[in-house]
Amino acid sequence: MAAEIPDSCAEPLALTLEQALRRLLDAISPVDGTERVPLRQARGRILSENLLSPMDLPPFANSAMDGYALRAEDARPGAMLRQVGVSWAGKPYAGAVGPKECARIFTGAVVPDGADAVVMQEQVIREGEAIRLAAACHPGENIRPRGGELKAGQALLPQGRRLGAADMGLLATVGMAEIPVNRRLKVATLSTGDELRPLGLALAPGQIHDSNRYLLDGLLAELCPEILDFGAVPDDPGALRRALLEASAQADAIISTGGASVGEADFIVDILRELGGVEFWKVAIKPGKPFAFGHVGKSYLFGLPGNPVAVAVTFRQLVRPALLRLMGTEPRPYLRLSAVCQSRLSKRAGRQEFQRGVYRREAGGMLSVVGGAGQGSDRLSSLTQANCYIVLPLENAGVALGEVVEIEPCDDLV
Repeated sequence: MAAEIPDSCAEPLALTLEQALRRLLDAISPVDGTERVPLRQARGRILSENLLSPMDLPPFANSAMDGYALRAEDARPGAMLRQVGVSWAGKPYAGAVGPKECARIFTGAVVPDGADAVVMQEQVIREGEAIRLAAACHPGENIRPRGGELKAGQALLPQGRRLGAADMGLLATVGMAEIPVNRRLKVATLSTGDELRPLGLALAPGQIHDSNRYLLDGLLAELCPEILDFGAVPDDPGALRRALLEASAQADAIISTGGASVGEADFIVDILRELGGVEFWKVAIKPGKPFAFGHVGKSYLFGLPGNPVAVAVTFRQLVRPALLRLMGTEPRPYLRLSAVCQSRLSKRAGRQEFQRGVYRREAGGMLSVVGGAGQGSDRLSSLTQANCYIVLPLENAGVALGEVVEIEPCDDLV
């Protein structure tokens, strides 16, 4: 394991991002409790048990395309076959296909008894009520066999899987209307700071709108928790203590923004020590160094910095993986790609940095990236203009034009 990073300002030593993430994941246990939800409400939820297929998929042998069902032994180039019926999707042909016979068939329709192949309609010449074959056809050709994808009783989806759109389609295909999932997380959010003003109210000198809770709402949305909004808490230890105690009585996790640094009005760490425990509160990343993790009562607490870009970065790198573990699934590393940097980037060695950038694919296939003009952690507009993070290692001391760097595409996870 990499050594902790010395810090000249105050103890304790700052953890590397890898150390901090490992401590988070090691400290968190998934929530107890399960429920069954309608399939339409299952996207993003975590399966609470292994699912087995209740049926063969497909449930019957069917045609992979429009054409003619026939016996492969009759399918010689130039052979004439008499059409005896039509098999439609949803309306199978009730008869059987005998020697020198065929049945018109459409994609997804049941293959009639006696037929063991389907010839494409493009390889057939119609002659009245008969067809002439232009090509041979082999047994099983253009037929999807019963159970060819899944057999009844076969593993369908594993416990702990986070359900996506394709999973929902698969579950619908096998007829599952209700899905067993882990219960939803309850996540409390709050902002701290005397300067914060609710939306819709005029700003007095020195005040700003409370944007971080709205940013958190957007970041949390794809995880589908129940969000408990505890609003903006003033820079008062008593008020913050009361808010954290109330939140811990209701929530599995608490996410606060602001108050995690070492300023005179930053109380999160001291109150954590008083009410529960502090696992760590400094991480060697930029933005996002003053990140606190601990617990208040039964609730995990994530104390994020107050600057909005630092909120986005620490949520992405630390909070989201921790919440996925709490939900009952294992977080996956973010995709990182190599790109040629088309701008000079300033950086001091000592912290891993996540600079905002815009990447694109060049004509030759290589990715290129340009750093954003403003990298201050207060500049939320730098995220709206970016489509990736440029990930610069601890030891990096700046990037020259044309150097290869690592990027993390943002996707919708900011």
